[in-house]
Amino acid sequence: MQAKDWLVSKRYDRMDALWEEAQAREKQMLQKLSPQEAYAYLVSKLNWCDRKQISSCQELGVHIRKGDICFVEYGSAYLCEIGYQHFGLILAIVHHKALIVPISGSKSAYQHAAHKKHVMRLGRVPGMNKVSVLYLNDAKWINTVRIIDVKAHLDTDSSLFMEVEKRIKEML
Repeated sequence: MQAKDWLVSKRYDRMDALWEEAQAREKQMLQKLSPQEAYAYLVSKLNWCDRKQISSCQELGVHIRKGDICFVEYGSAYLCEIGYQHFGLILAIVHHKALIVPISGSKSAYQHAAHKKHVMRLGRVPGMNKVSVLYLNDAKWINTVRIIDVKAHLDTDSSLFMEVEKRIKEML
């Protein structure tokens, strides 16, 4: 059965069949991935298994604030979404959730960012190893338990941070 058929049928009495089908499809999918993507997927799955019952990153000793650039577990992603483990800039924090803008250190993304509305050059922020870009159209609210570590900070009073906020608001 397809996933949508399982959703419609809600056949909880057939959990064994669903389990077997999900495992078989996952194995087929993993065999088709590059070693790097399979590794990121499996690390993501382990992170979810370890963290799914935790309500915030503070329970893990990670203290965050607006403007922090963090290493984040975004989880599985569809095409054109940031997934797995990437950096992100925190724009707001409300009740164990953070509004975060994914960051990439891709050189080609940085080169092409000047011509795209949904991507913004961040440059090289102290504490980061590469020049980076923000994927403004991938901003999302996440549970802070997805935040693995704080790597850098962007002053929230800086013109750069204010420009990020302005560009996000323009996209809404």
